[in-house]
Amino acid sequence: MAALAQVRTEVEAVYRRESRRILATLIRLLGDFDLAEEAMHDAFFIAVERWQRDGIPDNPRAWLVSTGRFKAIDALRRRARFDRSQADLSMLLEGQAQDPSDEELLADDRLRLIFTCCHPALSADAQVPLTLREVCDLTTEQIARAFLQSPATIAQRIVRAKAKIRDAGIPYQVPELNELPERLESVLRVIYLVFNEGYSASSGEVLLQQELSDEAIRLARLLVQLLPDPEAVGLLALMLLQASRQRARTDAQGNLVVLEQQDRRLWDRQRIAEGCELVRQALQSRAFGAYTVQAAIAAVHAEAATAEATDWAEIVGLYDVLQRHWPSAVVALNRAVALAKRDGPEVGLREIEGILQRGELLDYHLAHAARGELHYQLGQLEQARAAWRQALALTRQAPERRHIERRLQALE
Repeated sequence: MAALAQVRTEVEAVYRRESRRILATLIRLLGDFDLAEEAMHDAFFIAVERWQRDGIPDNPRAWLVSTGRFKAIDALRRRARFDRSQADLSMLLEGQAQDPSDEELLADDRLRLIFTCCHPALSADAQVPLTLREVCDLTTEQIARAFLQSPATIAQRIVRAKAKIRDAGIPYQVPELNELPERLESVLRVIYLVFNEGYSASSGEVLLQQELSDEAIRLARLLVQLLPDPEAVGLLALMLLQASRQRARTDAQGNLVVLEQQDRRLWDRQRIAEGCELVRQALQSRAFGAYTVQAAIAAVHAEAATAEATDWAEIVGLYDVLQRHWPSAVVALNRAVALAKRDGPEVGLREIEGILQRGELLDYHLAHAARGELHYQLGQLEQARAAWRQALALTRQAPERRHIERRLQALE
């Protein structure tokens, strides 16, 4: 008989290491998110008693999957006496022929869960919280804090998304090959949204929420491990390269430090090395997309020893590629900033004014902040003041507001 303390330590370790994989498999076997989550927690509770009596099994994950599934079947048998849910019960009993310890199925289950949470039939504002809850194991309260929503609002979105999956019969599977490009795009978008909210929060008192950006990187690693698509590799590279600068992006008071003023000694060289290698792999595939090109731009910044040594000509060339194949107003803005670095502030300012005159990015604070900076460099102080005040009115994040306020104070 194993000691209780030893068993509890092992159960906790297995939960930290394997709970999301176990949940993904139970969702496949049971066909229901809530039933699977209840079954998983029941299995871990039972493990404390059984493993103390019988010893820790050779394959704890398979044991927990089997125990959770049979616990769910027992629960449905009891409910069937009252609500006659014979259809659910027969479906589960028919599935008993599947071996829950099949390693290939277990690996694919995590990928199935990611694609299910990011199914295009679900609303965009539901995909992110559902992924964070079910795949990353963040609590409703953690997700609510990250996106400045009430826990009740987030919980409602998750409940509605699960109901949609159940009622619409959304398949719990990796898409067919011909569906993969479209479906993979939504998965990558959700992962990058999660990362960006952690890397540069859209609003609130702090710039960084490292828990979120770390979860996005973990999710991307899992995706690349299970489905090594070049653009998934490119997204992982992009996030690693951006995250490598996290320690240098704020000062001791939590104030924003812009790229050219960052202490590059604080950059994470291990992440930079990994990110640059992944960029090379993705580019060599010749099947890359916009995330890979953005990662290549981040790599140029990361490999520059100083801000002055940055190869702005290469960065402009990469933005040209982005704008040609994946055009957007934000890409045009970033290209304009790079042009200002390469060719002078007048050139960049003309590009930004053109974007705004077309009615694009009028409500985007960074467009006005960049315009203010270029006016300032040209000595056009009144225009700089007006642009920065416009940016300040549109900014919801406290560190960015303080940064713009400091630029305005510099004019005085």
